[in-house]
Amino acid sequence: MAETADVVIIGAGIVGSSIAWHLTRLGVRDVLAIEREPHQGKGSTGKSMGGVRAQFATDINIRMSLYSIPFFARFGEETGHPSGYKPHGYLFVASSERHLEYLRANRERQAALGLRNVETLSREDVLAVVPRLRPDAILGGSFCPTDGFVDPHSVMTGFTASALGRGARLWRGVEVTGIRVESGRVAGVVTANGEVAARVVVNAAGPWAAPVAKLAGAGLPVEPLRRMLVPTEPFPGFPEKLPMTIDMSSGFHFRREGPGLLFAWADPAETPGFKSWVEPAFIEKILTRAAGFVPAFANVPVNPKRAWWGFYEVSPDHHAILGPAPEVEGLHYANGFSGHGVMHSPATGCIVAEWIVEGRPRTIDATPLLVTRFAEGRAIEESAVL
Repeated sequence: MAETADVVIIGAGIVGSSIAWHLTRLGVRDVLAIEREPHQGKGSTGKSMGGVRAQFATDINIRMSLYSIPFFARFGEETGHPSGYKPHGYLFVASSERHLEYLRANRERQAALGLRNVETLSREDVLAVVPRLRPDAILGGSFCPTDGFVDPHSVMTGFTASALGRGARLWRGVEVTGIRVESGRVAGVVTANGEVAARVVVNAAGPWAAPVAKLAGAGLPVEPLRRMLVPTEPFPGFPEKLPMTIDMSSGFHFRREGPGLLFAWADPAETPGFKSWVEPAFIEKILTRAAGFVPAFANVPVNPKRAWWGFYEVSPDHHAILGPAPEVEGLHYANGFSGHGVMHSPATGCIVAEWIVEGRPRTIDATPLLVTRFAEGRAIEESAVL
């Protein structure tokens, strides 16, 4: 007899596991998450920088953060497992009047939506938080003390264990090779373990979202885009509670990583594709930006062999694609996070679970994130992309 499930989730990273948890919280017990890797978190989850922030420029991203960050803070109460949430803050550093005006406008929008602890900082305030920045390139900045970091693997593990405790199932090391569609509606999935009959399938396949959608005959505008991270060797002289510190002029940002630091920068020359290596020339590029922001970084010790890469799953407007697929009834998307999948995983789980169970996202109005926005000319502009 073929396996059956009420909901099949393709991909059991942090997003898929959050969806499973939120579904079981709403009373759906027969949830099957299918992970093609032998271990969870081998995709984007395990490669993430772990940052969480509410300092965004669009209403929907701010609202998703206002759900997600307090959720991370009480994650232990909700799931019985730690999230590793550290509210060390995000510090955006402005070097031009244009950047300052942008931060002021964002702060007004954020406050209107209920985020009222974002502080506008003077040049002196910024240097008081991170004294080793290059002082002549700073006009001011903004800081939110509840932004910070989580442990993505711990969050994924907590969501999974708690969902399994409420009856959900997890298949590891099993690839989904087909999605059965009958009369325009999902009927199940085909896997290396055989077929599973299901009326609802969630695509939570991260960078592989478009090929998974294609299995159902659906088109999904999501592409993999490599991001590279460079950890330093031990480098003293920074506060223990160092915020994620962002140079708005270049996009370079850094945070603490053990006794050293972790450098990140989105190379504008990067092109989409499954490039599974670190580009040697990238190390030199990022170190140049680092030294321009923090003069002491001209001498920072780096072992290029410790650098790593991961994939953003990028949508055309750098916003998530959530909700029902228009072509296939019963197919739901949880894709296209463009670097915000970890930080918005709690909100995503809530939104997708409510769409499946209640027919609409009640807690957060996520209708702007439907995939139909692209065909209808309703793409969202977000300029605060790291």
